[in-house]
Amino acid sequence: MKTISILGSTGSIGTQALEVAKKHKIRVAALSANSNVKLLAQQVIEFNALYACIADERKVDELKWLLSGTPVKVIGGYEGLLEIAQLDGVDIMLNSLVGMVGLEPTLKAIEHGTDIALANKETLVAGGKLVIELARKKNVRIYPVDSEHSAIFQCLQGNNIRDLRKIILTASGGPFFGRKKNDLKNVTVEQALDHPNWSMGNKITIDSATLMNKGLEFIEAMWLFDLKPEQIEIVVHRQSVIHSAVEFNDKAVIAQLGVPDMKIPIQYALLFPQRVDCPTGELSLTDYGTLTFEKPDYETFDCLTTCIDAITKGGILPAAVNGANEEAVRLFLDKKIGFLDIGTLVKKCYETTEYKEIKSLGDVLAADRAAREFVRNNYTEI
Repeated sequence: MKTISILGSTGSIGTQALEVAKKHKIRVAALSANSNVKLLAQQVIEFNALYACIADERKVDELKWLLSGTPVKVIGGYEGLLEIAQLDGVDIMLNSLVGMVGLEPTLKAIEHGTDIALANKETLVAGGKLVIELARKKNVRIYPVDSEHSAIFQCLQGNNIRDLRKIILTASGGPFFGRKKNDLKNVTVEQALDHPNWSMGNKITIDSATLMNKGLEFIEAMWLFDLKPEQIEIVVHRQSVIHSAVEFNDKAVIAQLGVPDMKIPIQYALLFPQRVDCPTGELSLTDYGTLTFEKPDYETFDCLTTCIDAITKGGILPAAVNGANEEAVRLFLDKKIGFLDIGTLVKKCYETTEYKEIKSLGDVLAADRAAREFVRNNYTEI
C-alpha cells in the first residue's frame, strides 16, 4: 500500500486524487490547500492525514480550531509546503499546485528521495533542467499527471524510448477553436472559462482558451521524454478521446484513448504500474462516431508559438514566458486587460528578455520575477 501526500488537495486535481485514494484505500499522510480551509479540514479528517498545511497564513488559526482535538500537525505558508514536501514515509507526492509556487516543493521532495506525481506544469516549464538533473541524481521517478503526458508515458510502456521518432500531442482547441483574432477582441472572462470538454481551475482553463496550455505541455514533453522540438507534433482533436500518441521509427503509431476524465491519469500516476478499476465512465467509440484532427492556428493563438520559440532557445526564456503568462492571466481574470492582450504581453516579454543559462533556482526565480514586473509595468500601454 502506497502512502501519498497532496499539494493542492482542494483543487480539481486534488479532489479527484482523493476519490482515487478512497476507492483504493491509499494512505494519505499530508494535505495542503491555498485558502479553502473548511474543505481542507474535512479532507484531513476523512482521510486521517497527519499533516495539514494552509498556504494562506492568515487562516492557520482557523484551521487549528477546525482540527482541534485531533493529532494533526497544522502548518502554514510557503515554508509549510516545503515541510510537507520533505516528509518521511511518503512514497509519492502529488503536486497539483498552480503556478511557480510548485517548483521549489518539487525540488525539495526529489532531494528527499520522494517520487513525484506531477500535475504542476510550471515545475518543468520554468525549472526543467534543474528538476530532471536532480531526479536523475537521486534516482527519483516523475510520473506525469497531465492527460497528454500520461498518454505518452503509457504508450511508451514496454517499448524502447530510443525507438521513438516523435510524439503527437493532442489539443482540444479550447472554446475558441476556428476563430480568428478579429473574432476574439471582445471575448469575456465567462466565455473563456467555458471549456467544451474539461472541468478545470480558472487559470488552466484560460490557458486552454489561449492555447498557452498546449505550449506549456510542449515544453514539459521535451523535458519528460528528452525530445527535440521537431519531435513534437501538435494536433487539434476536438473530442479529447485520444489523449496523445507516439510514433516509432518503423512509422507505427500507438495512441492512448479514454473518456475525458482526469481520474484516469491521476490513478495511473499514483498506482503505477497497477491497472485497476477507476471511478470513471467507459469509453464508447460508437457513441462518438467520428473523431476529428486538425492543425492548430499558430497565428491566431500566439501564446503557443511563443512557448515553442522560448524552449527552442532555452535558458531562462521558458521561465520568463511562463511568469508573464501567469501575471497576464491574473489581469484578464480581474478584467483589467482583454483576452488577446494575454498573448501580446507574453510575446513582448519573450522578445525583450535576454537569453541566460539556468545554473540555479535563483536564476529561474529571478526570470520569473522580472517577467511579472514587465507585465505589471506594461499592460496599460498595449
